[in-house]
Amino acid sequence: MNLEFCRDKNIHIVRRLTGGKAVLHEKDLTYSVVAREKNPLFPPGLLGTYRVINGCIALGLAKLGINADLAQKSRSAESLYLQAFCFSTPSQYELLVNGRKICGSAQMRSKGVFLQHGSLLMDFDPQHIYSAMGKSTGDITKEISNLEKQVTSIYKHIDQKINYTELCQLLASGFEEYLGIRLVRGRLTREEGTLKEHLLKYKYMSSNWNMEGKAVE
Repeated sequence: MNLEFCRDKNIHIVRRLTGGKAVLHEKDLTYSVVAREKNPLFPPGLLGTYRVINGCIALGLAKLGINADLAQKSRSAESLYLQAFCFSTPSQYELLVNGRKICGSAQMRSKGVFLQHGSLLMDFDPQHIYSAMGKSTGDITKEISNLEKQVTSIYKHIDQKINYTELCQLLASGFEEYLGIRLVRGRLTREEGTLKEHLLKYKYMSSNWNMEGKAVE
């Protein structure tokens, strides 16, 4: 990451629990799914849950007229400089539109439960992404061109604008239809809210965790 650029643009750097490559949360919708590993809605193993969850998202995108396919295999980034950027290369079963990545995901498992979360791009500014990723000594024009060949976004495939609420509703309907379920809106319990504030203050706003990866109790 280009720490100086991020500081100048007031971009907060946060280490996510799932690890993996860097994501710039700016013009995207972020989702998360938490379930027991032995939940009958999801097959066992990371790839199985990737396939099902991204299938749900693809069904939601189809309601916008966007045909998203599941990547059948992983591929490497064309640029060494951009290897740290999540969207520079798809993993197996991540979502592609015309061969370009539109949604990146990551997953972790602990104590019989899995968390999968990801970023679905609504818009995409390759110059801004490039600037945030680090300082390259290569051909900037070529690097940005390589990035544009690998990445796409919702607004590149639809004529009308859509807001976050509308997109959430379409994705929710994709999950309901794909899984044969009915989602019920909920809210955090008091205990969950307290834990959220504790983690925010003592972990995700801590340089010990974000910059050094040191565990915080």
